[in-house]
Amino acid sequence: MTNKLQANVTDESAILVALETDESLDSIEVRLDELTELASTADIEVLDRFSQRKHKADSAFLIGHGKADELYTLVAELEPTVVIFDNELSPTQQRNLEITLKTRVMDRTQLILDIFAQRARTREGKLQVQLAQLTYSLPRVGLLYTKFERQQGGIGVRGGGGESKVALDKRKIREDIAELTRELEEVKKTRRQQRSARRKLPFPSAALVGYTSAGKSTLLNLLSGSEVLADRMLFSTLDPTTRRVTLPDGRGILLTDTVGFIRSLPHDLVAAFRATLEETIEADFLIHVVDISSPEADRHRDTVLETLEALGAHDKLILTVFNKSDLVENIEELQELVAKTPNSCYISAAKAEGLNQLMERVSETIKNLVDTMLVAIPYSRSELVAQCHEFGVVHSVDYGPEHILVRADVARSLAGKLEEFQIV
Repeated sequence: MTNKLQANVTDESAILVALETDESLDSIEVRLDELTELASTADIEVLDRFSQRKHKADSAFLIGHGKADELYTLVAELEPTVVIFDNELSPTQQRNLEITLKTRVMDRTQLILDIFAQRARTREGKLQVQLAQLTYSLPRVGLLYTKFERQQGGIGVRGGGGESKVALDKRKIREDIAELTRELEEVKKTRRQQRSARRKLPFPSAALVGYTSAGKSTLLNLLSGSEVLADRMLFSTLDPTTRRVTLPDGRGILLTDTVGFIRSLPHDLVAAFRATLEETIEADFLIHVVDISSPEADRHRDTVLETLEALGAHDKLILTVFNKSDLVENIEELQELVAKTPNSCYISAAKAEGLNQLMERVSETIKNLVDTMLVAIPYSRSELVAQCHEFGVVHSVDYGPEHILVRADVARSLAGKLEEFQIV
């Protein structure tokens, strides 16, 4: 079946294709809608959408030879620059489809890699994307070489025909992967040093996580007064950004925005961006931002929680923030959802609504991460009193003849410095 869409004028145009099998978890329409968003993010005009329901995928053409011929008729009519499959294609399937359709073919994984390549800004982000792209491309080298193009060398070359073009290309890619891996390890060392330095600061840390376009960057900007790129495009944030946020009770937290998750995030990207995603593992707690206006909100929540489990961060304290409440028609249902969801609230980051409730929830969450201490600090260490004021919440200060008696809630990193002066 096809579903014609209104055309826009861009340099790239595509027909989107999805196959639904007995193992598919999401409907074709849901998958094609998300693929349409991905194409829009990549500035690709969507000409049409094409789908098939089949018991299982065809090993040679994914959608089957007959359906591929039907798709070719549509390709010949609309003349797209590319056909994009939501399903992951094997190298053989991609080769067969390109021959049959007589146009460029890519799958969802390659599309996401291209989007990441467009949006990476830092050196680390660019290296990660390049590594993921090369890893993805390695098994696909030489798909469209002719039998004459595959062989290089000639008479007089040791070994006969010489080293094949495919082998040369694969060797070059492996060398590039090794070099990128070395460069990335150096960058990762720097990130680990930065992360270690942040851990020495006596602030609790939180990571914003959520499905892509849930509004994490908008929320970070609102809370911190920063200007992190925030738009409705998927993956507007690739490189993590950390800001200090001061709560109404005077506490400070370090808040990090992370890359948005997505259904079936390509394995190569998960591996390449592991250093970035480790921000979620290192954080003291997570703020899970959910676009509650999306009809797929429940599925998005499940995807994020599954990704957190894969990263080993599922046991973190999680504050669930249902965002975009201004777009929800039935606010009573949203209130019931919050009542049923532990440690949650609803807000509209775009309209700065519900922030008081969010701040209350953050403060309550932080209470599980701080220690209340009564300490007798000698005047020779009076800088610790200043740190209690700057990095904690001071309840009382009494200046005695030999010591300064302080009762305060402090982050555990500062509690370690105060432990020797604690009054049991």
